[in-house]
Amino acid sequence: MFDQRRAGVLMHISSLPSDYGIGVFDRHCRDFADALCVMGFHYWQVLPFQPVDDAGSPYCSASAFAGNLLFIDPEGVRRLGLCDERDVLENKYPGTPYTADYAFAAKKRMALLRKAFSRADRALLQKVERFAAEQQWLNDYADYMALKEANGGKPWWEWRESQADYTRFLAEEKAGFAQEAAFWKFCQYLFFTQWQQVKAYINSKGIAVIGDMPMYVAMDSADVWAGIENFEIDPKTRKPQKVAGVPPDYFSEDGQLWGNPLYRWAQMEKDGYRWWLQRIGVAFTLYDAVRIDHFRAFASYWAVPADSKTAKTGQWQKGPGMSLFRRVFDKFPNAPIIAEDLGVFGEDVVELLRDTGFPGMKVVQFGFDPGADSLHLAHHVLPNSLYYVGTHDNNTLLGWLWEASESERRFALSYVGFDGDNWGDGGYRAPACRKVIETVWRSAANTVIIAFQDLCGFGADARMNIPGVPEKNWRFRTTQETIDGIDQSYFQRINALYRRVYPLQK
Repeated sequence: MFDQRRAGVLMHISSLPSDYGIGVFDRHCRDFADALCVMGFHYWQVLPFQPVDDAGSPYCSASAFAGNLLFIDPEGVRRLGLCDERDVLENKYPGTPYTADYAFAAKKRMALLRKAFSRADRALLQKVERFAAEQQWLNDYADYMALKEANGGKPWWEWRESQADYTRFLAEEKAGFAQEAAFWKFCQYLFFTQWQQVKAYINSKGIAVIGDMPMYVAMDSADVWAGIENFEIDPKTRKPQKVAGVPPDYFSEDGQLWGNPLYRWAQMEKDGYRWWLQRIGVAFTLYDAVRIDHFRAFASYWAVPADSKTAKTGQWQKGPGMSLFRRVFDKFPNAPIIAEDLGVFGEDVVELLRDTGFPGMKVVQFGFDPGADSLHLAHHVLPNSLYYVGTHDNNTLLGWLWEASESERRFALSYVGFDGDNWGDGGYRAPACRKVIETVWRSAANTVIIAFQDLCGFGADARMNIPGVPEKNWRFRTTQETIDGIDQSYFQRINALYRRVYPLQK
């Protein structure tokens, strides 16, 4: 899939314009696809579609499979006759259009979905049941959410024994939660149905959707509750002994202590990695290609004692490697997977990338160390790579220029051929940013990706995420006026000039 010169834009659904406090699957998705098409882009990259945690992060979700219900378009629900115009108006957000308000959206959307479920007729509920029968993960997720609701949002290990123990729940209590579980199945049906309609339009414009799959799942998740044997968790105490993280790196001197439970790879191998194959299969129904975050953990992963205060005390342990991916290729012969191979890694990761053939990632911002010949510099980037101006974890390009050391900035500007004195100017025509963008575009990488914020020349205040900082992330949003202000002719020109579109789409 990534064997031709193409370009794409990173823009999560939550960041799109909408009336509802967060982007949804509405006309704004289609409008953005139209804009990408006009500019000659072939990829739209998004962040994970899974439910977010209390901080708004889609990388620590209650399910590895379920969709984020906040993306459901209230107007689309109204068109189905499942709610009224008044209900849609209740979901409209009175605050700023530049910040995602997850709490507001969650409260209003759940009230609307409850009402919609109460109005669903027999024919629609039969469609939901057929959908649920096709999704092997959905029964467990629906039961988990029904129980979580009944337990006031407490984590599953604090439920009474007949509920915390998945096997006992199935035998003793499942029937009593059937109606509430049906509601959660109904919500997922709406999510998947709305997205498939939007995705069909995006694809019709010649644009493929690149999705994102977190490596790990949350401890408090349907996946751990229903499959505790697949995780390094003591079945008696229901506590992990070691958790996920990464050692000190570019983003953090102490490393990053994520706290997710680690996989019990030997156990997963016994059934042919069924859970992983199911997860990857669902991802391929949502997206045209999938970036697996923290891919290096399949080769070796950083295991940190659960009682540690930082990630410094971890140790490397061996991952499943090609034992897993041979199974993946058996089921998905041409699996369009992107390996997020950033950070600290050794020869085992290089070997796994070589054996899988998956394209890896490079980020131009990581290359501007004046004392090194970084592999992230354009002259080193290989064709089988996705070359990023910046990811969701990076500063914006303009923000990086302002916050870089004097030596880093001087080297960067010299490398990209910028010799003016107005490097700090931002906006749609930010001159130094354009030089960096063009350097990425002319590289040998088959695929180049730019974050939406860098299409606009925004500063650090538009950053999506700061790794290791728990607050005020994932909130960036934009407006239709801002999207309309992008210099489309510039991106048309560089996509054509650097042969990333054949011919330029109209």
